[in-house]
Amino acid sequence: MERMTGNEKISSADPASLRMIYYPDPRLKEVCSQVPDPADPAVQDLVERMFALMFKARGVGLAAPQVGVTVRLFVASPTAEPDNRHLYINPEIVSAEGAREDDEGCLSFPGIFCKVKRHEAVTIRAQGLDGEWFEQTGRDLHARILEHETDHLDGRLLVDRMGSVARLSNRKALQALQERYAEVSG
Repeated sequence: MERMTGNEKISSADPASLRMIYYPDPRLKEVCSQVPDPADPAVQDLVERMFALMFKARGVGLAAPQVGVTVRLFVASPTAEPDNRHLYINPEIVSAEGAREDDEGCLSFPGIFCKVKRHEAVTIRAQGLDGEWFEQTGRDLHARILEHETDHLDGRLLVDRMGSVARLSNRKALQALQERYAEVSG
């Protein structure tokens, strides 16, 4: 069976029907495909739907696999304000410095928070909708978002970053998500 390209995955998704997916949906663990043509109108439609879902959920970042489209793209709004919108297509972290442990949550793990060590400053290289490459440096929360969402594109989840104490303290919530997924998918 041939694998779909990033743009084929995007074109085959109906933006209006996209919804947030939750742990342990296997799409969250996939390493995502590149988006060969960021200027494809279907990419714009996906991006707009992702921003709408992120703001509705009161999130500050949302990666495409969190809506079931396994491509290297995420949106962010470090202030959670609709006029502060950032888009990253085919992102890669090019440098990072400092370290700080802080509380972190994830829209695919509702109600679960844990301490995660992240860099204080992160520089990312990505493309915009015009296909042009840019670099941007995020600090503090913005840096945390850049790392968290890039983790999603690599199939790495919040649960993978949890220490043993956090896993234990969130055991019931994780189990409830697994049971809910089994009911919905079974």
